Amino acid sequence: MDWAFVNRNWEKWASNSVASAAGHPLKAALLINYDPTGPSRLLSTIAEEQGIEADPIEVGEFVNFVKRGNYQSESFFIQSNQYVTTSIHESWFCARCLNTSKPAGEGAIVYKTPSFLILALYDGSIGAASRAMAAVDRFAWQLERRNL
Repeated sequence: MDWAFVNRNWEKWASNSVASAAGHPLKAALLINYDPTGPSRLLSTIAEEQGIEADPIEVGEFVNFVKRGNYQSESFFIQSNQYVTTSIHESWFCARCLNTSKPAGEGAIVYKTPSFLILALYDGSIGAASRAMAAVDRFAWQLERRNL
């Protein structure tokens, strides 16, 4: 694992894509070590985070949700928000927040690479989701070029 490459690319990507201020496509993002073929005793860990202070127990429950793969029949929690999956694709899926107080709503994009899960959170609806997915795809492409 080339941690220097991952860290350098995360820092560059996060500084341009993640902020609570307007003009950035994402309000928060997590990079989680993920090996679905590894032994269950190996815990997934938070490799990087921006705009969020994730709870390791909550992240573990989220990783279990991803491993189970029951995206359409289960929901997941990040902080106090419950998300339900709205669309599923080959290596990623989208979810919407069920208990948001924001008029335009909130969403999440989860992207699986060979070594990581990228969890990206955004505020807004369809246009915001498209911008968020483009931002996530740029970072995922960097990782997948190195088979990470």
